[in-house]
Amino acid sequence: MARSETERGGGVGAANRFHARLAALARPASGFVSQPEPKTIGSFARGRQLTAGNYQFAGFLIEAPGRMIWDLPVPDPRFEEAIHGCLWLDDLAAVADAPARRLAQDWVFEWIRRYGRGAGPGWTPDLTGRRVIRWINHAILILNGRDRADSDAYFRCLGRQTIFLARRWKAAAPGLPRFEALTGLIYAGLALTGMERHVTRAARALAAECAREIDAEGGIPTRNPEELLEVFTLLTWAAAALGEAGRRPQAAHLSAIERIAPTLRALRHADGGLARFHGGGRGLEGRLEQALAAAGGRAVTAHGLAMGYARLAAGRTTVIVDAAAPPTGRASANAHASTLAMELTSGRRPLIVNCGSGASFGPEWRRAGRATPSHSTLGIAGYSSSRLSANGMIATARRGQLADAPTLVWAQPEDDAEGHRLIAGHNGYVPTHGLTHVRQLLLSHDGRTLVGEDTIGAMTVADRRRVETILKRLKYRGIPFELRFHLHPDVDATLDLGGSAVSMALKSGEIWVFRHDGVAELKLEPSVYLESGRLKPRASRQIVLSSRVTDYACQLGWTLSKAQDTPTAIRDTEA
Repeated sequence: MARSETERGGGVGAANRFHARLAALARPASGFVSQPEPKTIGSFARGRQLTAGNYQFAGFLIEAPGRMIWDLPVPDPRFEEAIHGCLWLDDLAAVADAPARRLAQDWVFEWIRRYGRGAGPGWTPDLTGRRVIRWINHAILILNGRDRADSDAYFRCLGRQTIFLARRWKAAAPGLPRFEALTGLIYAGLALTGMERHVTRAARALAAECAREIDAEGGIPTRNPEELLEVFTLLTWAAAALGEAGRRPQAAHLSAIERIAPTLRALRHADGGLARFHGGGRGLEGRLEQALAAAGGRAVTAHGLAMGYARLAAGRTTVIVDAAAPPTGRASANAHASTLAMELTSGRRPLIVNCGSGASFGPEWRRAGRATPSHSTLGIAGYSSSRLSANGMIATARRGQLADAPTLVWAQPEDDAEGHRLIAGHNGYVPTHGLTHVRQLLLSHDGRTLVGEDTIGAMTVADRRRVETILKRLKYRGIPFELRFHLHPDVDATLDLGGSAVSMALKSGEIWVFRHDGVAELKLEPSVYLESGRLKPRASRQIVLSSRVTDYACQLGWTLSKAQDTPTAIRDTEA
């Protein structure tokens, strides 16, 4: 995760550098008191790429075999943050052969030589916390075969970073950056000789952050599911490290873990991936399962709304809907205009998705990914920050606010004899058009059919007057709007003859069919799937229903139904 703008500010940066250099003068650590078991998960494939000289960070690829990681050109500040956070140690540890071990050691000890006395861009509380956790987790990999001088330098540098964290954790932005800083401080305080004095205060501070940042339902202000997973993971690591050292975590710390776990289960699709909303991705493979296992307790899933999301689940199908207003204030930096957008996964295959976060592909893609047309929901045509053209490039449609900024959002999930139902709505288009969007979904008990109804209409007398004004301005041609369903890139979609339905084949062998009530025009258009870690967006397709509001309301009915099951052999493999 990137640092906040405040964290990059000149005043804060200067203070960080001052305290980093001051920490270099303090008495260093000399060894381990205890070393936590490695808990970070790396990618064997990414580790192999690193040993081959392919450096892929923050959406950029630099091919430089044999080149020191600290000598690479920096195409973007996020690239620099990624290498100084040392998450690549997880990937090299996943490979753990001689070349990977040599790289890990060379890069760590060169960092110590160049930056270990307080220089360079890596001395921020969040990056330091992230880096310290990895250095301690992978100490065996780093120190294996090194001489006493290297070992002393390693512990001396870890001690300096610990002292820096003790002095500067408050400078980290609230939320994930501060949780990273405090977890790193707890890790180091428990593991290193002479640093135990920092643990009690850090544990209390972590508990206070839990009480402040984790709400009663186990959510965080950004409403980013992947960020919630990262926070949860840090909290479980800190709790485990404290427990292994014979210390009981603070009550607020443990309570936060208990509240978050059911919420994360509710945000998990049938394939194990997280719903992709508000800048978040699916989460690192295996991270959610590992964190939930570490948390212990009963496997309870939150009912009703979880962090503002509604979940409908039946059979092998999950539907997750953004049923709350976008984040506001400091939490809105990566907020998306995704109110009432939905995702659907069948078994281990995502079907309906949102485009995702384009942050790793540059500012234009970031803006495009945040706009309403990049989500599987209804939007008024032409009233959005950006849209995607047929060739997959960005064509800016409007320079302004995001498409919807609702002040009122409501949602009512319930179960009845027909299935699992959700009725939700928002007033995001009332100020501009006098129109309210209401979405009704019904997932059958067997998970084979999702029935939807999207209504856009004027709810009050004042809203009707606003609609009349807009219609008059448009010479009564109607207010154009579109209902979009973005498809995962692995879905093979075909518009049936006559244009009345879309057939979608999943790689598992399942076939789903989209139909509508005939009121709108049905099209199959290009789309993109934005995924961090890739070098460019993946081409995909989207189902688009287009219509116009010519009176005070317009209603579109549609269904998604499973026409063919997964073949038995494939189903058994995927189960």
